[in-house]
Amino acid sequence: MRALIAPDSFGDTLTAVQAADAIATGWSRARPDDQLVCAPLSDGGPGFVDVLAARFGRLITTTVPGPLGDPVDAQWLIDDTGDTVTAYIECAQACGLHLVGSRSPSAAFAASTRGVGDLVSAAAAAGAQRIVVGLGGSASTDGGSGLIAALAGPAPSDPRTAADRLAGMDLVAASDVDNPMLGPKGAAAVFGPQKGADPAMVAALEDRLAAWNATLTALAGCDIAEEPGAGAAGGLGAALIALGARRVSGATVIATAIGLDELVADADLLITGEGKFDHQTLQGKVVSAVATAAARRDLPTVVFAGQVVLTGAELASAGIAQAHAIVDIAESTQHAMDDAGPLLTRLAEQAGLAWRRE
Repeated sequence: MRALIAPDSFGDTLTAVQAADAIATGWSRARPDDQLVCAPLSDGGPGFVDVLAARFGRLITTTVPGPLGDPVDAQWLIDDTGDTVTAYIECAQACGLHLVGSRSPSAAFAASTRGVGDLVSAAAAAGAQRIVVGLGGSASTDGGSGLIAALAGPAPSDPRTAADRLAGMDLVAASDVDNPMLGPKGAAAVFGPQKGADPAMVAALEDRLAAWNATLTALAGCDIAEEPGAGAAGGLGAALIALGARRVSGATVIATAIGLDELVADADLLITGEGKFDHQTLQGKVVSAVATAAARRDLPTVVFAGQVVLTGAELASAGIAQAHAIVDIAESTQHAMDDAGPLLTRLAEQAGLAWRRE
């Protein structure tokens, strides 16, 4: 049997590459005669650059301000092998939640996207004609004001200066999040608590985003806050859209770059995974995209995750043959996080031993 192993990252515990390796190790112990192909994926969040760099391009490290201003070494990718020089930037490298030591209301308010703006500037200076910014995993909820200030340089209060710097650039916002920037489904309300914001801080973030939206709307000539994906990465999506970016699915960017359709066509089984397999997963995230690709060819999909919170009926309706959770074999949730790699390998071995297509 030929199995395609195509997971997303497992939150802050495993990158997509590490997860794929752990699953492959366990599965091959149980089924040594199976042919395994690893194709780690990303939806634009953490691991976006890592996944692409495993296939092509040249990694560049640039020191930029992190979410709270401390310098961080952020990696981005440039591909100059085709007709168009393309740079791939992962916003989490510069403003990722993993870069904030302690999640708190004050940190949620202070976190900035300025470092992402510096990465975009570095990519443009390196000759990139197309810049793809992967959105996800951010600590910030600044609506991309930090990014625009960094691009505007000496005139940080004038976003048109930032727009002029990117004139003629093919700017792409890669994200599978379609939330607006404001409102009950917006950046502050939905994602703010994950970043440490309490109810009072969520309200403060919402007010700040609403005020900032007036600036973005004046720049773009339309209400940016209502654009699908404007709420991605704490509103960074809104700033990119205002600067002329077109929004594409992050999972699709990766799938196209690695030739996922061709890999699926050669497979008998698809194995995927992520940190928490829940209802948000079914809204077009990596695991959902893999299951959909498998269903088109009547192939079974097996999911590994840190936690699985969907019912059997929900799994079946999503086209998932089996779902296995690390927490089910761990001593505790903390153990599941601390030893995610070895536990995932053990879980994959157990699943491989029991595997048979229904």
